[in-house]
Amino acid sequence: MSGNDHLVIFDTTLRDGEQSPGATMNKAEKLRIAKALEKLRVDVIEAGFAIASQGDFEAIKSIAETIKESTICSLARALDKDIDRAAEAIRPAERGRIHTFIATSPIHMKHKLQMQPDEVIEQAVRAVKRSRSHVDDVEFSCEDAGRSELDFLCRIIEAAIDAGANTINIPDTVGYAIPEQFAETIHQLLNRIPNADKAIFSVHCHNDLGLAVANSLAAVTRGARQVECTINGLGERAGNASLEEIVMAVRTRQDLFNIDTRIDARHIVPASRLVSTITGFPVQPNKAIVGANAFAHESGIHQDGVLKHRETYEIMRAEDVGWHTNSLVLGKHSGRNAFRTRLLELGIQFETETELNEAFTRFKALADLKHEIFDEDLQAIASDTRQKDEDGRYGLVCLQVCSETGVVPKATMTLTMDGKEHKVDAEGSGPVDATFKAIESLVDSGCNLQLYSVNNITSGTDAQGEVTVRLERGGRIVNGVGADTDIIIASAKAYIEALNLISRVGIRQHPQVADV
Repeated sequence: MSGNDHLVIFDTTLRDGEQSPGATMNKAEKLRIAKALEKLRVDVIEAGFAIASQGDFEAIKSIAETIKESTICSLARALDKDIDRAAEAIRPAERGRIHTFIATSPIHMKHKLQMQPDEVIEQAVRAVKRSRSHVDDVEFSCEDAGRSELDFLCRIIEAAIDAGANTINIPDTVGYAIPEQFAETIHQLLNRIPNADKAIFSVHCHNDLGLAVANSLAAVTRGARQVECTINGLGERAGNASLEEIVMAVRTRQDLFNIDTRIDARHIVPASRLVSTITGFPVQPNKAIVGANAFAHESGIHQDGVLKHRETYEIMRAEDVGWHTNSLVLGKHSGRNAFRTRLLELGIQFETETELNEAFTRFKALADLKHEIFDEDLQAIASDTRQKDEDGRYGLVCLQVCSETGVVPKATMTLTMDGKEHKVDAEGSGPVDATFKAIESLVDSGCNLQLYSVNNITSGTDAQGEVTVRLERGGRIVNGVGADTDIIIASAKAYIEALNLISRVGIRQHPQVADV
């Protein structure tokens, strides 16, 4: 197969990554991430699950119309309506793929599908054939393969390949596998299935036991030639295999892996920060490759060694994964054209001149507050501008907070609700608590605050603070993100964005719990 000359990177940040509670992205945000993935030279971008919602369908179609260098894929259950909807969404793509799946473990077949094994094979074959009637590139997944019986996997995969599947995915759906055992499963499948040479074998590992990357790499050593992964390891529950860790492990240990990816690793850190900003899921400082401490050395012995010879304590160059992009790019004297050019380099493009002008005004205001403007600041400005331009029930007009030793903190603010201004105030245990109580005194949302997180976007006391607020209501979870050099204002922006998100209709349907 053509994929055997390199390790195919299948990014599912926009589909499986979006299934993280509160990580739902709108069409514009998905398109921004897709452009970053294209710049990374990702082979396959799984842009969504077309039948899940109209929003998902439109996002996939927009990505298919825009992205030229990567294959655009949509997920589909082994159902005609799913497959036809996926085909319609990816039709504009220069290279399109339908990814269809059905559960193959005894527990899933009995309790979820309520089907006999032979019925599952018949449905899988029908799904692959219908997918091939739309596109030449079809991937078939055995959901919960990690807990499936090997003999049955051999049967259904052989049938799927005969029906036209040219990629076979073996997912460890619940993160149950152990590296040595998972690698042996891949080895057995490749050796026992008569037509295995007619397909690329793929793995999709979840991180419930912290082994997603280890399992994926073990599978590669035994013949897997596609890895499904996400930026920052984003995904439901404990997440997916991390794209950056897969790519750099294979590239760094070429003495063990006789294959490499086509990824342009210089764009890894910018892509990581973009995904973090859009989803509101911060990257922990000690995260491999993209964490703030990934190339930092505290120990005097380590520092001395690195200064004498970098490779004493560093197995990769920070510049090779994009850390050199964290540099001053613009300042208060920079013009509008330079601003627009740098945004384009970051994969940020506004649909209207009005949006660009609004973002430029915010840039100038920020440049007056802090001397150094970094790429992360620009990404935050872009996100903040888009949030303001989107229709929402609530908006922040102004905020005044009083916090003084020995005095109960008080927040006074003016909010818009359905286009009308309201002045509200409240007291709280701290300035943020008073701000949130002031908002709730007007909106009475009935939401539960599940997370309040503050991170600095860049270094320095003049850095913008980025606040993530996670709200839950009626089982629906959303993340709101706000950024400002004033952390209290950033907090208010984040809370209001979360309220706007949770007030919108149309909840994305989860593919693995939807009725079959």
